Amino acid sequence: MSTAASLRSKWKDGTPVFGLWAALPTPFSIELMAYPGVGYVCVDQQHGVIDYAMAVDMFRAAEGRGLVPFTRVPANETWMISKALDAGAQGVIVPLVNTRAEAAAAVAACRYPPTGVRSYGPIRATVISAARDMETLGDSVLCFIMVETREALENIEEIASTPGLDGIYIGPADLAIGLGLPPDLDKTELEHVAAVERIRDACKRNNIVAGIQCATGKFGRDYAERGFGLVTIAKDSAILQAGVRKEIQVANGGADKVAKIGYT
Repeated sequence: MSTAASLRSKWKDGTPVFGLWAALPTPFSIELMAYPGVGYVCVDQQHGVIDYAMAVDMFRAAEGRGLVPFTRVPANETWMISKALDAGAQGVIVPLVNTRAEAAAAVAACRYPPTGVRSYGPIRATVISAARDMETLGDSVLCFIMVETREALENIEEIASTPGLDGIYIGPADLAIGLGLPPDLDKTELEHVAAVERIRDACKRNNIVAGIQCATGKFGRDYAERGFGLVTIAKDSAILQAGVRKEIQVANGGADKVAKIGYT
């Protein structure tokens, strides 16, 4: 069974890990996307249309297909983070973290006392980890926080040096909004590129993993070569939309013709 330990081992060797994003509420999408070479899948409980019970089923699908299950929790709330980890997520990605104090709160929610505040009740995590002790259950899981705003960028050195933090995951679209740019992925504007490099460099200085969301494998490869270790290359809903868009364009005689008959 793939656990966070397998990712830590790759990062120790300097090997990037490519993964997927799941926004659709079905374990089947994860089973379909679990192609050789994919290391993890993140179940999106923030912007995806996925509730808690479905998230557990999706963790199970990831485990069954040899992928490490992450989840992006809806908010930086202790109960949300610990409940996801109790359900068997091997790592959390916590959105909209802007300060060192907020990063420390996310880390504390992942760890048991005395280093954290996580309540003991690993209802499913004990099955996945084959352990019940707090050190194994609390220290083994991965805690990533998201840098998505100008405020967070200005505080990047303090955030990256937060004790116990495993990595920083860049949300390119929200970061773009913070910089006054259009909210999309695979950004090439110089200000955005510089911000991404600034975050990566802070991660490197503090010996934590830099992660980022991409829309294509091409950009994913580029980021991996630039030192990113956790690289999301595709999202299930986006793949589905892109596939349908391509085929309907072909069926209707090309993109220009599709636009004329009102498809968007």
